[in-house]
Amino acid sequence: MKQTLTSLNGTPASRLAFGTMQFGGRADAAASAAMFEACIDAGITHFDTAHVYTDGASETLLGQFLGSRRDELIVATKAAYSGGAGRENILNSAETSRRRMQLDMLDVLYLHRFDPDTDMAESFETFARLREKGHIRHIGLSNFAAWQVVKAAGVAAAFGLDIAVIQPMYNLVKRQAEVEILPMADDLGILVAPYSPLGGGLLTGKYGAGGSGRLSEDDRYAVRYGQAQMHEAAQGLTKIAQEAGLHPATLAVAWAARHPTGPSPIISARSVEQLQPSLDALNFEMSDELYARLSALSPTPPPATDRLEEQT
Repeated sequence: MKQTLTSLNGTPASRLAFGTMQFGGRADAAASAAMFEACIDAGITHFDTAHVYTDGASETLLGQFLGSRRDELIVATKAAYSGGAGRENILNSAETSRRRMQLDMLDVLYLHRFDPDTDMAESFETFARLREKGHIRHIGLSNFAAWQVVKAAGVAAAFGLDIAVIQPMYNLVKRQAEVEILPMADDLGILVAPYSPLGGGLLTGKYGAGGSGRLSEDDRYAVRYGQAQMHEAAQGLTKIAQEAGLHPATLAVAWAARHPTGPSPIISARSVEQLQPSLDALNFEMSDELYARLSALSPTPPPATDRLEEQT
Protein backbone atom coordinates (compact mmCIF):
# COMPACT_ATOMS: atom_id res chain seq x y z
CA MET A 1 0.00 0.00 0.00
CA LYS A 2 1.31 3.45 -0.90
CA GLN A 3 2.78 5.52 1.90
CA THR A 4 0.36 8.30 2.88
CA LEU A 5 1.70 11.43 4.53
CA THR A 6 -0.43 12.99 7.24
CA SER A 7 -0.03 16.05 9.43
CA LEU A 8 0.46 15.92 13.18
CA ASN A 9 -3.31 15.85 13.73
CA GLY A 10 -3.89 13.24 11.03
CA THR A 11 -4.89 15.51 8.14
CA PRO A 12 -3.92 13.73 4.91
CA ALA A 13 -1.59 15.21 2.33
CA SER A 14 -3.41 17.11 -0.40
CA ARG A 15 -3.47 15.92 -4.02
CA LEU A 16 -0.98 18.67 -4.87
CA ALA A 17 1.84 20.12 -2.80
CA PHE A 18 3.04 23.72 -2.82
CA GLY A 19 6.73 24.54 -3.20
CA THR A 20 7.99 27.69 -1.50
CA MET A 21 11.20 28.12 -3.51
CA GLN A 22 10.13 31.64 -4.50
CA PHE A 23 9.38 32.82 -0.93
CA GLY A 24 11.74 35.66 -0.10
CA GLY A 25 13.16 35.68 -3.61
CA ARG A 26 11.03 36.36 -6.67
CA ALA A 27 8.07 36.61 -4.27
CA ASP A 28 8.42 39.15 -1.48
CA ALA A 29 6.88 38.60 1.96
CA ALA A 30 3.48 40.01 0.98
CA ALA A 31 3.23 37.96 -2.21
CA SER A 32 4.41 34.86 -0.35
CA ALA A 33 1.79 35.31 2.37
CA ALA A 34 -0.94 35.78 -0.25
CA MET A 35 0.07 32.56 -2.03
CA PHE A 36 0.18 30.65 1.25
CA GLU A 37 -3.36 31.77 2.09
CA ALA A 38 -4.58 30.92 -1.43
CA CYS A 39 -3.18 27.42 -0.98
CA ILE A 40 -4.89 27.02 2.39
CA ASP A 41 -8.20 28.19 0.90
CA ALA A 42 -7.82 25.69 -1.95
CA GLY A 43 -7.18 22.81 0.45
CA ILE A 44 -3.39 22.42 0.12
CA THR A 45 -1.98 20.75 3.23
CA HIS A 46 1.51 19.79 1.99
CA PHE A 47 4.18 22.53 1.86
CA ASP A 48 7.72 22.00 0.59
CA THR A 49 10.86 24.05 1.16
CA ALA A 50 14.62 23.49 1.52
CA HIS A 51 17.54 24.63 3.64
CA VAL A 52 19.15 26.38 0.65
CA TYR A 53 16.11 28.15 -0.81
CA THR A 54 16.53 31.94 -0.96
CA ASP A 55 19.33 31.84 1.64
CA GLY A 56 16.90 30.70 4.34
CA ALA A 57 14.16 33.24 3.67
CA SER A 58 11.86 30.55 2.29
CA GLU A 59 11.94 28.54 5.52
CA THR A 60 11.71 31.64 7.69
CA LEU A 61 8.63 32.97 5.90
CA LEU A 62 6.91 29.60 5.77
CA GLY A 63 7.41 29.22 9.51
CA GLN A 64 5.86 32.63 10.11
CA PHE A 65 2.80 31.74 8.05
CA LEU A 66 2.04 28.43 9.77
CA GLY A 67 0.71 29.93 12.99
CA SER A 68 -2.08 28.01 14.73
CA ARG A 69 -2.55 25.80 11.65
CA ARG A 70 0.78 24.06 12.08
CA ASP A 71 -0.71 20.73 13.28
CA GLU A 72 -3.02 20.61 10.23
CA LEU A 73 -0.19 20.92 7.71
CA ILE A 74 2.71 18.81 6.44
CA VAL A 75 5.99 20.73 6.36
CA ALA A 76 8.82 19.22 4.33
CA THR A 77 12.33 20.56 3.94
CA LYS A 78 15.62 19.31 2.53
CA ALA A 79 19.20 18.98 3.73
CA ALA A 80 22.59 18.33 2.17
CA TYR A 81 22.28 20.01 -1.21
CA SER A 82 25.84 21.16 -0.63
CA GLY A 83 28.39 19.97 1.88
CA GLY A 84 27.64 16.28 1.51
CA ALA A 85 25.28 13.88 3.28
CA GLY A 86 27.52 13.32 6.29
CA ARG A 87 26.37 13.35 9.90
CA GLU A 88 27.34 16.88 10.89
CA ASN A 89 26.00 18.50 7.74
CA ILE A 90 22.61 16.81 8.11
CA LEU A 91 22.37 17.60 11.82
CA ASN A 92 23.35 21.24 11.34
CA SER A 93 20.98 21.67 8.41
CA ALA A 94 18.04 20.08 10.24
CA GLU A 95 18.62 22.19 13.32
CA THR A 96 18.89 25.37 11.27
CA SER A 97 15.65 24.51 9.46
CA ARG A 98 13.81 23.81 12.73
CA ARG A 99 15.03 27.10 14.16
CA ARG A 100 14.11 29.13 11.09
CA MET A 101 10.58 27.69 10.99
CA GLN A 102 10.23 27.66 14.78
CA LEU A 103 9.21 23.99 14.70
CA ASP A 104 9.89 21.26 17.24
CA MET A 105 9.43 18.61 14.56
CA LEU A 106 9.85 18.50 10.78
CA ASP A 107 7.24 16.34 9.09
CA VAL A 108 9.62 15.36 6.27
CA LEU A 109 13.36 15.80 5.95
CA TYR A 110 14.78 15.01 2.50
CA LEU A 111 18.28 14.33 1.37
CA HIS A 112 18.33 17.00 -1.32
CA ARG A 113 20.48 14.98 -3.69
CA PHE A 114 22.52 11.80 -3.87
CA ASP A 115 26.00 11.99 -2.38
CA PRO A 116 28.31 9.36 -3.91
CA ASP A 117 31.12 10.20 -1.48
CA THR A 118 29.31 9.47 1.80
CA ASP A 119 28.40 6.02 3.10
CA MET A 120 24.60 5.87 3.22
CA ALA A 121 24.83 4.14 6.59
CA GLU A 122 26.18 7.37 8.07
CA SER A 123 23.33 9.38 6.55
CA PHE A 124 20.56 7.09 7.75
CA GLU A 125 22.06 6.54 11.17
CA THR A 126 21.82 10.32 11.46
CA PHE A 127 18.20 10.30 10.33
CA ALA A 128 17.48 7.60 12.92
CA ARG A 129 19.01 9.78 15.62
CA LEU A 130 16.89 12.74 14.53
CA ARG A 131 13.74 10.66 14.63
CA GLU A 132 14.57 9.24 18.06
CA LYS A 133 14.96 12.80 19.32
CA GLY A 134 11.55 13.70 17.88
CA HIS A 135 13.00 16.18 15.39
CA ILE A 136 11.70 14.49 12.23
CA ARG A 137 8.75 12.23 11.36
CA HIS A 138 9.46 11.01 7.81
CA ILE A 139 12.41 10.69 5.42
CA GLY A 140 12.45 11.74 1.78
CA LEU A 141 14.88 11.62 -1.14
CA SER A 142 15.15 14.26 -3.85
CA ASN A 143 16.85 13.90 -7.24
CA PHE A 144 17.70 10.23 -6.66
CA ALA A 145 17.73 7.68 -9.48
CA ALA A 146 15.60 4.56 -9.03
CA TRP A 147 18.58 2.36 -8.13
CA GLN A 148 19.74 4.93 -5.60
CA VAL A 149 16.29 4.96 -3.94
CA VAL A 150 16.24 1.16 -3.71
CA LYS A 151 19.74 1.12 -2.24
CA ALA A 152 18.74 3.84 0.24
CA ALA A 153 15.62 1.92 1.24
CA GLY A 154 17.71 -1.13 2.05
CA VAL A 155 20.21 0.85 4.11
CA ALA A 156 17.47 2.79 5.89
CA ALA A 157 15.70 -0.44 6.85
CA ALA A 158 18.77 -1.49 8.84
CA PHE A 159 18.07 1.48 11.11
CA GLY A 160 14.34 0.83 11.37
CA LEU A 161 13.52 3.54 8.84
CA ASP A 162 11.64 3.65 5.55
CA ILE A 163 11.53 6.10 2.67
CA ALA A 164 8.18 7.88 2.73
CA VAL A 165 8.44 10.19 -0.29
CA ILE A 166 10.70 11.00 -3.22
CA GLN A 167 11.04 14.05 -5.45
CA PRO A 168 12.00 13.52 -9.09
CA MET A 169 11.59 15.99 -11.94
CA TYR A 170 8.48 15.17 -13.98
CA ASN A 171 6.37 16.99 -16.54
CA LEU A 172 5.00 16.59 -20.06
CA VAL A 173 8.40 17.20 -21.66
CA LYS A 174 10.52 15.54 -18.95
CA ARG A 175 9.18 11.99 -18.75
CA GLN A 176 12.21 9.92 -17.77
CA ALA A 177 10.60 9.19 -14.40
CA GLU A 178 8.05 6.99 -16.17
CA VAL A 179 10.70 4.39 -17.01
CA GLU A 180 11.81 3.27 -13.56
CA ILE A 181 11.20 5.89 -10.85
CA LEU A 182 7.39 5.95 -10.90
CA PRO A 183 6.88 2.17 -11.16
CA MET A 184 9.62 1.54 -8.57
CA ALA A 185 8.01 3.91 -6.06
CA ASP A 186 4.56 2.48 -6.74
CA ASP A 187 5.84 -1.03 -6.11
CA LEU A 188 7.61 -0.06 -2.87
CA GLY A 189 4.71 2.06 -1.59
CA ILE A 190 6.63 5.35 -1.72
CA LEU A 191 4.77 8.59 -2.41
CA VAL A 192 6.12 10.56 -5.39
CA ALA A 193 5.95 14.36 -5.17
CA PRO A 194 7.48 15.44 -8.49
CA TYR A 195 8.73 18.97 -9.01
CA SER A 196 8.56 21.25 -12.07
CA PRO A 197 5.18 20.12 -13.47
CA LEU A 198 5.21 23.33 -15.54
CA GLY A 199 8.70 22.79 -16.93
CA GLY A 200 10.14 26.05 -15.63
CA GLY A 201 7.14 27.89 -17.07
CA LEU A 202 7.51 26.38 -20.56
CA LEU A 203 4.15 24.61 -20.22
CA THR A 204 2.26 27.76 -19.24
CA GLY A 205 2.45 29.04 -22.81
CA LYS A 206 4.07 32.31 -21.79
CA TYR A 207 7.25 31.82 -23.81
CA GLY A 208 5.28 31.16 -26.98
CA ALA A 209 3.57 34.48 -26.33
CA GLY A 210 6.88 36.32 -25.95
CA GLY A 211 7.00 36.28 -22.16
CA SER A 212 10.05 35.96 -19.93
CA GLY A 213 10.96 33.82 -16.94
CA ARG A 214 13.39 31.12 -15.86
CA LEU A 215 14.06 29.85 -19.36
CA SER A 216 15.13 33.33 -20.47
CA GLU A 217 16.78 34.38 -17.20
CA ASP A 218 18.59 31.22 -16.00
CA ASP A 219 21.16 29.46 -18.21
CA ARG A 220 20.52 26.13 -16.48
CA TYR A 221 16.85 26.17 -17.37
CA ALA A 222 17.61 27.37 -20.88
CA VAL A 223 19.68 24.23 -21.41
CA ARG A 224 17.26 21.94 -19.55
CA TYR A 225 14.36 22.98 -21.76
CA GLY A 226 16.28 23.96 -24.87
CA GLN A 227 15.23 21.17 -27.22
CA ALA A 228 12.96 22.17 -30.09
CA GLN A 229 10.60 19.24 -29.53
CA MET A 230 9.91 20.49 -26.00
CA HIS A 231 8.79 23.86 -27.30
CA GLU A 232 6.68 22.18 -29.97
CA ALA A 233 4.98 20.13 -27.27
CA ALA A 234 4.32 23.30 -25.29
CA GLN A 235 2.70 24.87 -28.34
CA GLY A 236 0.53 21.80 -28.77
CA LEU A 237 -0.49 21.95 -25.13
CA THR A 238 -1.46 25.61 -25.50
CA LYS A 239 -3.60 24.81 -28.52
CA ILE A 240 -5.45 22.01 -26.74
CA ALA A 241 -5.94 24.24 -23.68
CA GLN A 242 -7.46 26.97 -25.85
CA GLU A 243 -9.85 24.46 -27.40
CA ALA A 244 -10.91 23.31 -23.93
CA GLY A 245 -11.22 26.85 -22.55
CA LEU A 246 -8.55 26.16 -19.93
CA HIS A 247 -5.18 27.59 -18.97
CA PRO A 248 -2.23 25.50 -20.22
CA ALA A 249 -0.85 25.35 -16.68
CA THR A 250 -4.03 23.68 -15.44
CA LEU A 251 -3.67 20.94 -18.04
CA ALA A 252 0.06 20.55 -17.43
CA VAL A 253 -0.35 20.04 -13.68
CA ALA A 254 -3.40 17.81 -14.11
CA TRP A 255 -1.48 15.71 -16.66
CA ALA A 256 1.42 15.15 -14.24
CA ALA A 257 -1.01 14.14 -11.50
CA ARG A 258 -2.93 11.84 -13.84
CA HIS A 259 -0.18 9.21 -14.17
CA PRO A 260 -1.59 5.81 -13.12
CA THR A 261 0.78 5.60 -10.13
CA GLY A 262 -0.82 8.71 -8.59
CA PRO A 263 1.99 11.22 -8.03
CA SER A 264 1.37 14.45 -6.13
CA PRO A 265 3.02 17.27 -8.11
CA ILE A 266 4.58 20.24 -6.37
CA ILE A 267 3.23 23.50 -7.77
CA SER A 268 4.78 26.92 -7.29
CA ALA A 269 4.57 30.51 -8.50
CA ARG A 270 5.61 34.09 -7.89
CA SER A 271 2.13 35.49 -7.26
CA VAL A 272 -1.45 34.39 -6.58
CA GLU A 273 -2.39 35.35 -10.12
CA GLN A 274 0.34 33.12 -11.52
CA LEU A 275 -0.53 30.34 -9.06
CA GLN A 276 -4.27 30.12 -9.66
CA PRO A 277 -4.21 28.06 -12.89
CA SER A 278 -2.14 25.42 -11.12
CA LEU A 279 -4.51 25.40 -8.14
CA ASP A 280 -7.38 24.91 -10.59
CA ALA A 281 -5.90 21.49 -11.42
CA LEU A 282 -7.03 20.29 -7.99
CA ASN A 283 -10.62 20.16 -9.20
CA PHE A 284 -10.04 19.19 -12.82
CA GLU A 285 -10.86 15.61 -13.79
CA MET A 286 -8.86 14.63 -16.87
CA SER A 287 -10.45 12.05 -19.15
CA ASP A 288 -8.54 9.11 -20.57
CA GLU A 289 -8.94 10.58 -24.03
CA LEU A 290 -7.48 13.96 -23.07
CA TYR A 291 -4.65 12.31 -21.13
CA ALA A 292 -3.72 10.26 -24.20
CA ARG A 293 -3.95 13.29 -26.47
CA LEU A 294 -1.63 15.31 -24.27
CA SER A 295 0.78 12.41 -23.80
CA ALA A 296 1.10 12.12 -27.58
CA LEU A 297 2.62 15.63 -27.68
CA SER A 298 5.95 14.32 -26.37
CA PRO A 299 7.91 11.11 -26.88
CA THR A 300 7.18 8.26 -24.51
CA PRO A 301 10.60 7.34 -23.08
CA PRO A 302 11.97 3.95 -24.12
CA PRO A 303 11.57 1.09 -21.65
CA ALA A 304 14.31 0.01 -19.28
CA THR A 305 15.00 -3.10 -21.34
CA ASP A 306 16.35 -3.63 -24.84
CA ARG A 307 14.16 -6.72 -25.30
CA LEU A 308 11.55 -4.74 -27.19
CA GLU A 309 9.92 -7.89 -28.52
CA GLU A 310 8.70 -8.57 -24.98
CA GLN A 311 7.00 -5.19 -24.60
CA THR A 312 3.21 -5.01 -24.90
